[in-house]
Amino acid sequence: MRIDFHASPTPTLGVEWELALVDRSSRDLVNCAADLFASASGRLDDPGKLHKELLRNTVEIVSGVCTTVAEAMDDLRATTATVLGAADEMDLDLFGAGTHPFAKWSDQHLTEGPRYEELINRTQWWGRQMLIWGVHVHVGMPERDRVMAVLASLLDTYPHLLALSASSPVWAGQDTGYASNRALMFQQLPTAGLPFTFDTWEQFEECIGDQMTTGVIESLHDVRWDIRPSPHLGTLEHRVCDGVSDLGELTALTALVHCLVVDLDTRLAAGEHLATLPPWHVQENKWRAARYGLDAIVILDTKSRERLVTDDLDDLLERLEPVARRLDCESELRTVADIPRRGASYQRQRQVAHESGGDLVAVVDSVVSELRESL
Repeated sequence: MRIDFHASPTPTLGVEWELALVDRSSRDLVNCAADLFASASGRLDDPGKLHKELLRNTVEIVSGVCTTVAEAMDDLRATTATVLGAADEMDLDLFGAGTHPFAKWSDQHLTEGPRYEELINRTQWWGRQMLIWGVHVHVGMPERDRVMAVLASLLDTYPHLLALSASSPVWAGQDTGYASNRALMFQQLPTAGLPFTFDTWEQFEECIGDQMTTGVIESLHDVRWDIRPSPHLGTLEHRVCDGVSDLGELTALTALVHCLVVDLDTRLAAGEHLATLPPWHVQENKWRAARYGLDAIVILDTKSRERLVTDDLDDLLERLEPVARRLDCESELRTVADIPRRGASYQRQRQVAHESGGDLVAVVDSVVSELRESL
């Protein structure tokens, strides 16, 4: 099966930010995305920057094709402010986290459309549980034949991004003990989770051809890997991060992804062999980051050396400084280090729950407030 990759001559950037809709008084999820769309779309210069998702409790705010992190964030800020204004009139708030702490999946409504209906028809109970939200970052790739090597090497820093963004510790009213319950829930879907890795683009084409022939997927859009190529856009799409409540943290995470992809591609183009971890280490690192967040001890290499993820992050940020300078995001990349100092979202949510005697409405309040204040 031939899959054309429409390469991007420059490392363009695009961000997709999934947000839940919550009632202003009960703080439960609300199935009224269609009404919010109708209200907000007419106020946007480009209504295409607001997308529907699987469930009617969700909106996705999408940037245009940008050249810098600052440009992408300005774009998202403007759209989000407009959507928030429409939400205010409906007594709704926008909620940015990987999961909602007490909503019931059985109360949620499916967005109309054959693609979503087929997903639920196929996945049944597992699919209906998908009360999860994330952030997707697209980075333009200039050469099709470098995509798979960069994708495979990006998996080495999977735990760093997941630990920094982890924001889903509570599920159905219970603290799961995980920093990111979302990461492990999402991989229950048959085409989600860690990607397969390939030595060549042709092997990727063969895999997709096999999956389409056997009915696993109907199109590339049904491939929901944590990191995946988007051939029609000419990008690598990084889908590791949990939902984010703070525009400053979204800025930091976007800068980190942008720098990682460009750094790996530049080194590969210069003839360097990119190191990769064996799949059993990649899988374990994902679990450790989901379980322990910023306290995870991650596996570094094929010699099975290990290190605290935040210590390794410090060295990673230093290594990426020249790339950040080239991409004009030095200040944004530096703010990545602020997340461990402040505490990641999963830590902040647990702190609010502790201080409020386990009040999960207070947790939702805090997440909602962070988004408003960051705008």
